Amino acid sequence: MKITKEQVTHVANLARLNLTEDEKELMTKDMASIITFVDQMNKLDITGVDPTAHIIPINNVFREDEVKPSMDREQLLSNAPSQERGCFNVPKIVE
Repeated sequence: MKITKEQVTHVANLARLNLTEDEKELMTKDMASIITFVDQMNKLDITGVDPTAHIIPINNVFREDEVKPSMDREQLLSNAPSQERGCFNVPKIVE
């Protein structure tokens, strides 16, 4: 499919873009190369390929949830300038 400068101008107007003549020429060439690439992709035989298939098998890479002991609350709050009911106490900044 051949893309014309007029089509690029029309799409630019729809997108509310003000393109210079040089930019229109560049966009015409870029769009033509993109369309050529997509046409090449459309020629590939993908029968029997699942939509989410990968070249290599992918397994779940997440680790198992394991309960681990956390740090002692008193130790964490030991350097806090101010604490209240086991939490950091910070000054109010929004009135």
